[in-house]
Amino acid sequence: MAKTTQELLTALGVKAKNESICTGREWVTSLGTETVEVFTPVTGEKLGEAIYASDSEYEHVVKKAQEAAAHWKTVPAPLRGDIVRQYGIKLRQRKNDLGKLVSLEMGKSYQEGLGEVQEMIDICDFAVGLSRQLYGLTMHSERPEHRMYEQWHPVGLVGVISAFNFPVAVWAWNSMIATVCGDVTIWKPSEKTPLTAVACHNLLQEVIIENDLPEGLFNLVIGDYKIGEAMAKDKRVPLISATGSTRMGRRVSQVVGARLGTSLLELGGNNAMIISEKANFENALVAAVFGAVGTAGQRCTSTRRVLIQESVFEDFKKKMVNAYGQLRIGDPLDENNHVGPLIDKAAVASFENAVKAVEDQGGRVLTGGEVLTGKGYESGCYVRPCIAEACNHFEIVQEETFAPIVYLIPFKTIDEAIIMQNDVKQGLSSAIFTDSLQEAERFLSAAGSDCGIANVNIGTSGAEIGGAFGGEKETGGGRESGSDAWKVYMRRQTNTINYGKGLPLAQGIKFDL
Repeated sequence: MAKTTQELLTALGVKAKNESICTGREWVTSLGTETVEVFTPVTGEKLGEAIYASDSEYEHVVKKAQEAAAHWKTVPAPLRGDIVRQYGIKLRQRKNDLGKLVSLEMGKSYQEGLGEVQEMIDICDFAVGLSRQLYGLTMHSERPEHRMYEQWHPVGLVGVISAFNFPVAVWAWNSMIATVCGDVTIWKPSEKTPLTAVACHNLLQEVIIENDLPEGLFNLVIGDYKIGEAMAKDKRVPLISATGSTRMGRRVSQVVGARLGTSLLELGGNNAMIISEKANFENALVAAVFGAVGTAGQRCTSTRRVLIQESVFEDFKKKMVNAYGQLRIGDPLDENNHVGPLIDKAAVASFENAVKAVEDQGGRVLTGGEVLTGKGYESGCYVRPCIAEACNHFEIVQEETFAPIVYLIPFKTIDEAIIMQNDVKQGLSSAIFTDSLQEAERFLSAAGSDCGIANVNIGTSGAEIGGAFGGEKETGGGRESGSDAWKVYMRRQTNTINYGKGLPLAQGIKFDL
């Protein structure tokens, strides 16, 4: 029997009014006076409230985190991995409930909500394996009877600032990897989606208590931009991982850089999919539509531009417009629907502005672009996804609109398409659909896509956790999740050991006394 909204919240330990901070073992009675009300964009129903942390509460969290870090770095990495393994089990047990809460609070489809929790489970599995593979290197010394090697140590405290569109997965990417690396985390979730963060920490609390772990290992601080600013300025937090807009990332980078800290930035995307005349058009169509409308266009990897070779432009355009006519828009918990709501009315206004701007700048709306009203759309957050014909140089096309609007742009040659693909400020994800080996390899070469992610015959969205995730240019240059992204959460140390009886100097230098 399906749970009601209240039953779901109760099952995940989310209260009508939630405390502002958690240091792992317990929620601390809040001193803050400011609260945020959380409404689901699905129906407009109020889900609950969260209290914003005060300055003194933030200070309490950092001190607890420092105490935990001093202990946690001494725990063997495989034992740290076992804690992550246990959390992965909790997520498996509560996957359906947590996935549904993600869908309710953020507005993405229930299937995407489940997929986000599965990402958390997957990164737990990855981190457990990683806990036995934090490899260094050995190097040959130029000096006799010397040995050189490098090893990796925890950085200490890691601040995680996450965005509303992936309210739990991106935190897990950071936190689970940081945990096996020997770090402790302080998480500031988006103020638009704090309840999923509360639910995640309630599950963590079970693991922490069952294993008698200290306070401060996993920390949650609910607040607005002021908490993020405090973390960015705090010299006690050597690494800040921030996901969000380019504007936000630029500010974080400046503040963290001023104190010579490290920032891991995952910022905006303006992702293009190239459709060659040699493509499998059936697959390309599915990828283009899902890439543009999945999560209602609110993924950093959403497809924003579809570059189509002139010889097939009109035909592919018709196919896309026809496919959009079949989209079902509505309650994301209804698995028959394809597209749910935007996060809030501010996002709707941004969508409307983009639709108007593309027409003002010389483009043409082919379908969609309206705000939906009436039964089922009472929250005011539903829109009809938009396809517009445009030019790559249009100002609105050069910017990222976090909503379901995609621009169709013709090109003559693959080289021209690659130039257009790269001719934006962002550099996150990219894709080409072609059955030509030469075109695919050209796209993947050093002269091809300048993005951190470059795909062949799959879309721009839907990255797997095994690869490092991130992008270049105004996307920030950060890498999270798989591959060797773990290294950013640790500090490298080079060691040289002299096991001989003399003291030869490097570079053959002589220094006789």
